[in-house]
Amino acid sequence: MSDLTHFNSKGEAHMVDVSDKAHTDRIATARGHVKMQQATYDMIAEGRAKKGDVLSVARLAGIMGAKKTPDLIPLCHPLAITKVTVDLTLNPELPGVDIEASVKTTGQTGVEMEALTAASVAGLTVYDMIKAVDKTMEIGAIRVVLKDGGKSGRYTAE
Repeated sequence: MSDLTHFNSKGEAHMVDVSDKAHTDRIATARGHVKMQQATYDMIAEGRAKKGDVLSVARLAGIMGAKKTPDLIPLCHPLAITKVTVDLTLNPELPGVDIEASVKTTGQTGVEMEALTAASVAGLTVYDMIKAVDKTMEIGAIRVVLKDGGKSGRYTAE
């Protein structure tokens, strides 16, 4: 258990003490997608969803999700997030929507969880906006593709 920082010497979950860590610029990017039926894709692409602009609503939801991460993930630190971007791109090859969320801060701990939450909430919102016409949608491949800053340095997914 010594390599898992969210557990103490007794194996109990606890919030990591970051007070001795240096304040550094930190960024994380997460990606995922929502796969759907062709007719559903066409409906979004043509702006015919009855609930409104699917991609704009999902973008805002993803940003809000990043900001609410410590309310959802028990051991996440509340952070002063300095920037969140959520990009949703129609991908005719899926067919579906590609999601990319990036989060920045200057602080003592990273923003990977905030980026993952933003991508997840954006995907869930796409699903919610059009679930009435396509219950077969799949939200998937949500992963960190970039993490930079802090003691561990830079990570880029292959």
